[in-house]
Amino acid sequence: MYLAFNDLVTLFSDFKGVKEADHLYFTITDNAAVAQPRGLFIPLNDNSGELLDAIANGAIAAIWERNKPIPKYAPNHFPIFFTDNPIEGMTQLLRFYYEKINGDNAKKMNVTKFVFLNKKLLKENKETYDIAVMLEKGLLKNTNDNSEGRE
Repeated sequence: MYLAFNDLVTLFSDFKGVKEADHLYFTITDNAAVAQPRGLFIPLNDNSGELLDAIANGAIAAIWERNKPIPKYAPNHFPIFFTDNPIEGMTQLLRFYYEKINGDNAKKMNVTKFVFLNKKLLKENKETYDIAVMLEKGLLKNTNDNSEGRE
């Protein structure tokens, strides 16, 4: 089950760009330089790279810090979701997605790939962005105390 445009609207109601209800995000990353087919780009710091590179590598939307100017080259139709704190936004997104896939009964499904290369965040989060591992280690607070994962 891929993360979808409507999922992001649930988390980030302030956005600009075209409303693409059928957008599915196959990749989520903080690094503009990596291949991100049907990607959602989240620049977490100055080392994340440029939005232009993320678009060239497959990004079809971005989560953007509210007070940071959007580059003039950003296409008008390109969906940009605004947050006051990108790291908190990313954490909300991880929690939301974990709950979304945890509620699905399918044994095999397509899932969104999370690729975070920010070394500082990796150090703070015990070098993993695997949602199940993060929950197991208590790095994300599970909101419903049901932390059983997929088989």
